[in-house]
Parts: sequence; C-alpha cells; structure tokens
Amino acid sequence: MKTTFIILSALVAVEHIYFLVLEMFYWTKPKGMKAFGQSKEQAENSKVLAANQGLYNGFLAAGLIWGIVADKSDVMVYFLICVVIAGIYGSYSTKMIKLFYVQAIPALLALGVWLLS
Repeated sequence: MKTTFIILSALVAVEHIYFLVLEMFYWTKPKGMKAFGQSKEQAENSKVLAANQGLYNGFLAAGLIWGIVADKSDVMVYFLICVVIAGIYGSYSTKMIKLFYVQAIPALLALGVWLLS
C-alpha cells in the first residue's frame, strides 16, 4: 500500500508540474488556450494571474516531491489535502466540474490508499 500511495502522490505531483507549465508558459499559446477554453483576448488579459496560479501549482508539486523524497507521509497528506481543496474551490468558482475530476480525484485516490494502509 505504501508503494501505491507514493506512486499516486508522484502522479499528482507530475500533474501539478504540468499545470505549472501550462499556466506559466503556455497560457497564451494554442495548447494553453484550448486546455482552459479561452480566447486569445481572455488569455492575454489574464496571463499575469495565470502565471501566479501556475507558481502555486508548482509549490503543491514541490511539497509532494519533498514528502516523497524525505519519506514523510504526513507531508504528502498535507499537500494532497491542499490539492483536494484547490480542486474543489477551482471547480466551484469556475463552474467547471472537469477541474474537480482532473485535480481533486487523483489526490483523493492517493488519500484513500493512505487511509487504508
């Protein structure tokens, strides 16, 4: 179970590194605009906010990686809970349920494995 928890936590970390890249570097590019359903104008007007959001996703990934490398499940649990909260709030505030499935569900799966171990 511990190995599964680590693997799922690592996948969540990789996912958040991907979010960081999308939000910080591809927000105004076709790939970023498609991922977030934005027009060029919307993307240009919000690129500073998106870069800030991407940085926060990087912090979530860094915390998970720290927990994995240091073998500290309590650190991993803390950051997974942060990811779940971010996924719930992001989904609610943007009215995009997809965010819940993409962000919160993988973290909830990892937390479920941790609870069962």
